[in-house]
Amino acid sequence: MIEREYAYYAGCSLEGTASSYDRSIRAILKDLGVVIKEPVDWSCCGSTPAHAMDHVLAGALAARNLAIVERMETATLTTPCPSCLSAFKKARAKMLTDKNFKDEVNQLLDDPYEGTVKAKSTLQVIYEDVGLDAVVAKVTTILPDLKAACYYGCILSRPPRLAAFDDPENPVSMDRLLAACGIEVRDFAFKTECCGAAFGVPKREMVLRLTHKVLNMVQDCGANCVVVACPLCQQNLDLRQAQVNRAMGSSFSLPVLYFSQVLGLAFGYSPVELGLDKHIVSVDRLIRSRSPKGTEETASPAKSAARKNAARGAEETNRERERTASVVKET
Repeated sequence: MIEREYAYYAGCSLEGTASSYDRSIRAILKDLGVVIKEPVDWSCCGSTPAHAMDHVLAGALAARNLAIVERMETATLTTPCPSCLSAFKKARAKMLTDKNFKDEVNQLLDDPYEGTVKAKSTLQVIYEDVGLDAVVAKVTTILPDLKAACYYGCILSRPPRLAAFDDPENPVSMDRLLAACGIEVRDFAFKTECCGAAFGVPKREMVLRLTHKVLNMVQDCGANCVVVACPLCQQNLDLRQAQVNRAMGSSFSLPVLYFSQVLGLAFGYSPVELGLDKHIVSVDRLIRSRSPKGTEETASPAKSAARKNAARGAEETNRERERTASVVKET
C-alpha cells in the first residue's frame, strides 16, 4: 500500500455543484493509499473574478490558503480544480520572483506565505506520484461499453512553464489512467480546446458555439462520453447540451464524467457512491454492462480484442505525437 500525505483543497465548487467530483476523488485517493488533510479555515482562492480587479488581492486570496498549509508542515497542496490550481501556481511563482509583490501580498495576510508549499493537481498526484501500476492493482470492474474522449480543458496543462505537467498541447495523463483501467480511449483532437465555460453568462452565444464544437468532435472521434478533470468544464458540457441542441439543431446526449468517477467505477464503487446520479445526461446505458474483471474474454471475445486493439492504437498515436513534439522542440 502506497502512503502519501497531501493538503487537500476542495475549493468552492467541489463543496457545491461539483460535490460528486469531491466524493469520487476522496474515495479513490483512500483506495490508493493517499492521505489528505483539509486545511482548517480555508477560504476562496480568488481564481476567477479577483485577478480581473486586483492582482495583489488575487495573490493574497491564494497565498492565505498556501500559508495555512505551510503551518500544517505539509509540503504539497493538491486540488482537483484546474482554476484553483492555476491561482495557487500563479501566486507562488510571482511571490518567488518579485519581492515587492510578495511584500504587498503578505501585508494583507495575518500570517505571511514564505513560498515553501507547492501546488499539484490531483490528476498529477495520481498519475505521477501514485503511478499506473498502483491504479491497475485496484481495478476490480470492467466497463466494456465506455468509449471515452478525454477532455483536459484549456488551463490544466497550460501555460507549460507554470503548469509543469503533461504535454501542453497533447496531454496524455488522463488517457493513460483510463486505459490502465481497461477503458477504451478514443483519439480526441480537441483535448485542450476551450469550451468557453467561464463566459457562460456574458457571452452565451459564443459559449454555445464553442461547446457545440467540442461535443461535435467527441462524436466524430467515435466516443460515447466525455471524461473531464475540471468542475467548470463538466458543468458546462453536461448542463448546456440541451441549450446547444436547441440553438444549433444538434441532438447530443453525451454523458460527461469526471476521471475520478471512471476510476471509481473501475475500482468497484457504485454510481450513487460516486455521485453519478447527480449528472444531467444519464450515464446508465453506458455502465449497465459493467462486470467483474476477468469476465471480459468469456463475455465477448470479439469486443475484448477490439478494445485492446483500440487501446494499443491510441497509445501508439500518443507516442508518435510525443516523438513529433520532441523533434519540433529540438529543431
